[in-house]
Amino acid sequence: MSDTLKIALVAEGPTDFEVIQAALKAVLPNPFIMTLLQPEATQPQMGGGWGGVLKWCHAAQQRHNCSLDTDPTLMGFDLLIIHVDVDVSTCQYDNCGAAVTELAQQNNWGTLPCSQPCPPVADTVDALISAIQSWLGQATPGDRTLFCLPAQSSGTWLAAAVLSPGHSLLDECECDVNLEKRLANLPKKERIKKSKRDYQVHALRITQHWTQVKGLCSQAANFEQTVLTAVSSL
Repeated sequence: MSDTLKIALVAEGPTDFEVIQAALKAVLPNPFIMTLLQPEATQPQMGGGWGGVLKWCHAAQQRHNCSLDTDPTLMGFDLLIIHVDVDVSTCQYDNCGAAVTELAQQNNWGTLPCSQPCPPVADTVDALISAIQSWLGQATPGDRTLFCLPAQSSGTWLAAAVLSPGHSLLDECECDVNLEKRLANLPKKERIKKSKRDYQVHALRITQHWTQVKGLCSQAANFEQTVLTAVSSL
């Protein structure tokens, strides 16, 4: 392994890339290069959002029926991060179309929706991880495969970084499925729209205020621990 980590990211979209990259800058002592594998402009059939992550996982198990750590197409990377927002637990396969619903039935994928009473968010996270693992089938996560599941979305981590700790939006923020929309509807001075540009502008605050983010978001703290454990084994 070189001093510069090579990280592959499978994510719902470009705003998630900005949030996760900013978090990693706070967590990792070494420089890194992160490559967005999904969404990918050359693979438009995958689409974006959580449906795109699902299709990537399904394609992975069709390509390589073993640990993802030994997938030849991923061997150039030190780590693989699979991201899904926890609010996906409120969705259903029908949201991705009839073909995905049929695949879910054929492959016995984990049940959606799978959200549990919140707080705590941990029960919902566990249920969603089980669903994601079912999408992967026998392409099992290895030591270098990590899950990143911000609750209820990556926008929660951004809000926790840019808003004052006592802000009303942050009250039980990991249980608020509408937080990203509420963040975009704040008064102009505080407003952050869910766009790549807005998230890029504010992403540095996540790196700078990561301790604050972890204090408000248990999933951020869990992600840090998962990353550090994986890196220590490289």
